[in-house]
Amino acid sequence: MLVLDKLSKTYAGARSRSVLRDVDLVLASGEYIAVMGESGIGKSTLLNLIAGLDRPDTGSVRLDGIDLTGLDDDALTLLRRERMGFVFQAFHILPYLSLAQNVALPLILNRVAEHEAAQRTQAMLAAVGLAGREASMPRELSGGELQRVAIARALVHSPKLLLADEPTGNLDPESAAQVLALLRAQVKTRNAACILVTHSQAAAATADRIMILTAQGLRVAD
Repeated sequence: MLVLDKLSKTYAGARSRSVLRDVDLVLASGEYIAVMGESGIGKSTLLNLIAGLDRPDTGSVRLDGIDLTGLDDDALTLLRRERMGFVFQAFHILPYLSLAQNVALPLILNRVAEHEAAQRTQAMLAAVGLAGREASMPRELSGGELQRVAIARALVHSPKLLLADEPTGNLDPESAAQVLALLRAQVKTRNAACILVTHSQAAAATADRIMILTAQGLRVAD
């Protein structure tokens, strides 16, 4: 479903710096992997390249057979909107919108009919354990609950690929464990592929396989 082929990225400047070099990866639908590595090694850069938010110097990113490196910015925006979901450490929940309004945003952007959007939003909030909380405001929720909203928003439009960047970094261990179990269950239920970037061994242990990003590329953990 996702294929990275010899992906490389160098940032030019007074001191040119190679961030990624010859990264290869094949990811199937329903597969949930963790990517680990030292700080500054390029994990977030890798996610940006996969999402089409940055462009590689060499190599290709193919999602469902579509080469993202050959698309213009408008086409990349549309592809992200339709086929990708994102979960971040900082949640990025809009404080002035209700939970239902936050979760429904991808459906609105994809022009889903209002009645269907409402049904899918309600079902998704129920799936993450927040049934009946549609009208609640973000300020009324704990950090773990906010991350559940973020997962609901990321999955409500049934994306092919979910990208999660340190999603438990702001959570206590108990909330983190609950969120990770939920994330994995929803990925499997919806047959979405997921890449989890994390520094946490406990978080990585929930994945089907653990990959280590180094200066030489991406390898399976020992």
